[in-house]
Amino acid sequence: MAEEAAGSSPRAMLDRLAHAVNARDLEALVDCFAPDYVNETPAHPARGFSGREQVRANWARIFEGVPDVRAAVLRVAVDGDLVWSEWEMSGTRRDGGAYVMAGVILFHVAAGRASSARFYLEPVHVDDLDVDAAVRGQVAGAGDAR
Repeated sequence: MAEEAAGSSPRAMLDRLAHAVNARDLEALVDCFAPDYVNETPAHPARGFSGREQVRANWARIFEGVPDVRAAVLRVAVDGDLVWSEWEMSGTRRDGGAYVMAGVILFHVAAGRASSARFYLEPVHVDDLDVDAAVRGQVAGAGDAR
C-alpha cells in the first residue's frame, strides 16, 4: 500500500489528470499516461490511437482552442487497476461557441499512469433531436427519419 500512498493508485492518477486539465498543465497531463498508452473509442473506432505523444497533440489543440476548459469528474468507481470515471468538460471555444463534453472513460492504470482507456466522452448537443426522432433515425434507412 506504500505505492498508493505515493500517488500511484488508479484514483490518484485520475485526480492528477483532472487537476492537470484544470491547471492547463500539458506536461503534468501527459505524465498521467504511459508511453505506450492505448486509447480505444468503441463508438468511433477510427479515432483510437496509441502513444502519449498523441495525448500531447490532442490536449495541446484543446488548450489552444478552448483556453478556459474545465474538467469535472462527477463519479468514480475503482476495481483493482481499472477506474471508471464520469466526466464533464466545458469551456468557450475561440470562436465564442460553447465547448461541452460529457461521458465515461474507463482507465487501466499501471505504476500510476493510464496504460489504456475505453473512451466514451462525446460532445453535448443541447439542440439535438428528441428521443422519438432519434430512435426513428437510428432504425430508419438513409433519408427516412420521419
